Amino acid sequence: MFQLSRRTLLKSAAVAGAYGAGVAVLPRLSQAFAAPSPLDIEARIIDATLDGQAATHKVMSYGLAGAPSADPSPPVLRLKRGKPFAARLTNSLDEPTTIHWHGLRIPNAQDGVPFVTQPYVYPGDHFDYAFTPPDAGTFWYHPHCNTLTQMGRGLTGVLVVEDDSDPVFDGEVALNLRDFRLGSDSQFIAQFKPRDAAKTGTFGTVRTANWQPEPIYDVPAGGLVRLRVLASDVTRIYNLTLEGAEAMIIAIDGHPVPERTLLDMAVLAPGQRLDLALRVPDSEGALVSLQDIRPSTPKVVTQFRAVGATLKRNLGDLGALAENAGVEVDLKNATEVPLLLSATAENAAKDSICGTLGYSFWAINKVPYPGDTADPTAPIAELKLGQSYILNVENVTPHAHPIHLHGMNFKAVSSNKHDVTAQVSDTYLVLPDEKVQLALVADNPGDWVFHCHVIEHQKTGMTGYFRVT
Repeated sequence: MFQLSRRTLLKSAAVAGAYGAGVAVLPRLSQAFAAPSPLDIEARIIDATLDGQAATHKVMSYGLAGAPSADPSPPVLRLKRGKPFAARLTNSLDEPTTIHWHGLRIPNAQDGVPFVTQPYVYPGDHFDYAFTPPDAGTFWYHPHCNTLTQMGRGLTGVLVVEDDSDPVFDGEVALNLRDFRLGSDSQFIAQFKPRDAAKTGTFGTVRTANWQPEPIYDVPAGGLVRLRVLASDVTRIYNLTLEGAEAMIIAIDGHPVPERTLLDMAVLAPGQRLDLALRVPDSEGALVSLQDIRPSTPKVVTQFRAVGATLKRNLGDLGALAENAGVEVDLKNATEVPLLLSATAENAAKDSICGTLGYSFWAINKVPYPGDTADPTAPIAELKLGQSYILNVENVTPHAHPIHLHGMNFKAVSSNKHDVTAQVSDTYLVLPDEKVQLALVADNPGDWVFHCHVIEHQKTGMTGYFRVT
């Protein structure tokens, strides 16, 4: 079990620089984490111990050239809001890949979707990404090629965009929550079962945080610690609760919440992120547990252990996060776009945006992508640059669908299931039988993918794109 002491963290901070290992305890003074430019990111195949028992072969991960690490999981990338960022992806896999920068509003050519925004990056080749992140917050990066296999085998990493005006925390822990499908011999088993792909999706057998079963992180007693929580699993929806301390929800999907509330239970679906301000207990050695209570038996995700003399901080001490651009929709003049999420009769599928699983189970507007239509790869809708739209999303299936929009943000304005807040987001969990209105301004030109982030649903039809011109 990976444990990193506060003393070790502080000692290694100068070495760690831009490369987060998932946890950082910061001094009270402001500290810059400028990523080198360009970063050399390698997609590679490695062996790694994921279940705490034995090494798993043919794991896929990202590594940074010139930054050797004992941690095999993808590094936490740290960028600065408004500062140019560049990265070269080198593909050392045995199949094509790309990088999609999930949640970032960047130029279309940098979005990392093959056949839509860029060509494949073939084995042994490279691709250069360059953009300036306009928003601060917690985001992530992953491939958009053969996504079920590549993400399922490890290619998911946390991406943090920092702002100098953010409040200073006493520590920070980035948590990448995900399953792996391993057999009793610690090796990969089939990534999905067709009967499960046609329902909620196929669940993993080994549950991890930062590629470790139930890790424990040391955090300063009595301090305020920022928890950046990412659900990068291909299937699992988390119901997160905290035991042993209080935490306040401060951001969702990278964007500050309109009103802070104490964490009771938060639902986090694949693709979504949750930022919490954790108030660590005062007593040294006290343990705090982050638990997933879905579906019935609570499961410890990770624990935090208080170390050192208490800092005696208070949640009320925490200043406001730096604001991001909002979604200022002209609701009176917004054009409505119908989006029906449904199941479809089982058919053999054609190659889609991200390949195929050989089945067609799901559809948008009754058409599984690509459709059996006059133009099977046509956009869902064509949007005019600068105009306001309301996506009328209706889920007529008995399963939840975390719907993600590339390149732009939206906010929910109404739902028949529950009250909504004006939260800026890029991924919304549409519940069974829910009708939700997602408002957006088409402010980023290009072809932007719109899909369910349960990857089996994405790859069996619940995918499409909007064209903004």
